[in-house]
Amino acid sequence: MSLRVANGLQCLGYGLLLWTLGVMPVSAEIFKWIDEAGKVHFTDSPPRERQVEKIEVKINSYTSPEIVPFEASVTPSTRRGKVVLYSTTWCGYCKKARRYFEAKGIPFVEYDTETSKKGREDYKALNGTGVPIILVGQKRMNGFSPSKFEGLYR
Repeated sequence: MSLRVANGLQCLGYGLLLWTLGVMPVSAEIFKWIDEAGKVHFTDSPPRERQVEKIEVKINSYTSPEIVPFEASVTPSTRRGKVVLYSTTWCGYCKKARRYFEAKGIPFVEYDTETSKKGREDYKALNGTGVPIILVGQKRMNGFSPSKFEGLYR
């Protein structure tokens, strides 16, 4: 067999492998069931002769903060480079941002999107879908990361 034919077959083999991997569906199922002692179990395959409940799994992942240009003027203070934090009391990233600003001596104005009328109105005007939302001048950051904020703040 010539080298050219062998290389062609090897490429064909890789192509078939990639095609097969690309077409094969990937799925995972989780089943909930209760044993005789009343203990709840979660497994990836249903046990035989047991009543099971199939669980829908939603992956909730957080990749990184998003920084987007801010065009709408929600408050006049956002135009002067002041830091505005839209937050909630229960949000871990909001707490992290708040502690960071305080530790670094960064002045900021905070509005709770659940308890403050202005916070709710601004959050709606900003088309908020999560907290925190941080405004610095004409820039907006969704979420919080110290390194990303430093790049935004400077």
